[in-house]
Amino acid sequence: ANQKGTLERVLKQYANYDVLVIDEVGYLPFSRDGASLLFQLINMRYEKKSTLITTNIPLSQWSEFLQDKKLTNALLDRLVHHSKVISITGKSYRMKDYSEKKTKTPKSK
Repeated sequence: ANQKGTLERVLKQYANYDVLVIDEVGYLPFSRDGASLLFQLINMRYEKKSTLITTNIPLSQWSEFLQDKKLTNALLDRLVHHSKVISITGKSYRMKDYSEKKTKTPKSK
């Protein structure tokens, strides 16, 4: 989607969804262009559409993967305004089965 017309079309497409879910934000670092695109998308959706974001990175550390403090502040300003932040603490649900299997001892015969 690097060509200008294509990129604008794709941004508009994502901006127009009633609900957009962006999963695992910050799992990989963003390039400057990628961070800028995320900001543009969030800015287009701001106060118009619902956006859900999942991440395991505290908001205070977002500038580390977005690599731009000013952009991060502007992005978070739009994201947290009118939002509900739900923090979930504890052990990973996905690791639950693994942890239970690891702690169980084999049955003797």
